[in-house]
Amino acid sequence: AIFCTNAINIYAGINGLEAGQSFVIGCFIMLYCALQLSLDSEDHHHYMFALTLILPFVGNTLGLLAYNWYPSTVFVGDTFCYFAGMTFAVVGIHGHFTKPLWLFFLPQLANFFYSIPQLFKLVPCPRHRLPRVDEASGLMVPSGFECKAGQYRFWKAILLLPSDATEMPNFTVINWALRVLGPLSERDLCMALMVLQVVTCAAGLVLRFYAGGHFFDG
Repeated sequence: AIFCTNAINIYAGINGLEAGQSFVIGCFIMLYCALQLSLDSEDHHHYMFALTLILPFVGNTLGLLAYNWYPSTVFVGDTFCYFAGMTFAVVGIHGHFTKPLWLFFLPQLANFFYSIPQLFKLVPCPRHRLPRVDEASGLMVPSGFECKAGQYRFWKAILLLPSDATEMPNFTVINWALRVLGPLSERDLCMALMVLQVVTCAAGLVLRFYAGGHFFDG
């Protein structure tokens, strides 16, 4: 419950990302429950209960996404992130599929583990780690923090930076995507992250039904 709420809250900050990732995860939870019901699962009532919670959540989130998409006229803030995360946690716990639920949170898990150096103060952690806008091009580029040459050699090596670099990018999947794909508009960046969310959720669903029998009981 704690992870789900905070995982969405720290994987956020650009137009459409909070509502978009929540909508995609909600859709895959809905699909998962429907597939389980079609298989005549013994936990029929658990999946029915999960559906009664996730269906209205998906519908409302889609309506919110229409206004939160770039250029946003509604900003969701912490309130929606905590609400969405807790909804997923409650659905997974009461639906008795907490382990399969992790498979729909792969980008959020990656963002958390990638953020550990900053979250645990191993390197400086600015209050906001959002990408910055390049004034010349108007595109989003990775944000970072200043450091001394020769400082944080271990982390620079992991990020494939020269040891004498005087600036390091913030440790988030959003900034990582910009490092890999190059400067993007806010809309295109969100689209790329949504594609990542859909692909990983689909992979998780396939893994659950084709290999999950060895690991999952729900």
